[in-house]
Amino acid sequence: QVQLVESGGGLVQAGGSLRLSCAASGRTSSMGWFRQAPGKEREFVAAARWSGSTYYADSVKGRFTISRDNAKNTVYLQMNSLKPEDTAVYYCAADAYYRGNYDSDSAYDYWGQGTQVIVSS
Repeated sequence: QVQLVESGGGLVQAGGSLRLSCAASGRTSSMGWFRQAPGKEREFVAAARWSGSTYYADSVKGRFTISRDNAKNTVYLQMNSLKPEDTAVYYCAADAYYRGNYDSDSAYDYWGQGTQVIVSS
């Protein structure tokens, strides 16, 4: 079992930035970020394959950047130009092998406990 630990959440004003980190206890294939806002379903945010290929939800393209350091089994989410609608609990996810459906939570084997991001207007 791989454990994931997120960090970096907090309270920020609209237009500000935060960087989330997720450290895995072992090697993973793909790593991704999902978020869940109050009253909404969990949604895909971004993912990065071990190779470095990245994918983004349309809602965050141009504002968020996902990256990973394979040597440290860590993935990052740099969030810029934050909007109130970005407010959510952000969850890190990782898979043991690549299924090909990186934007679905069913593709991931391991999940972190989440870190809260609040963007005030």
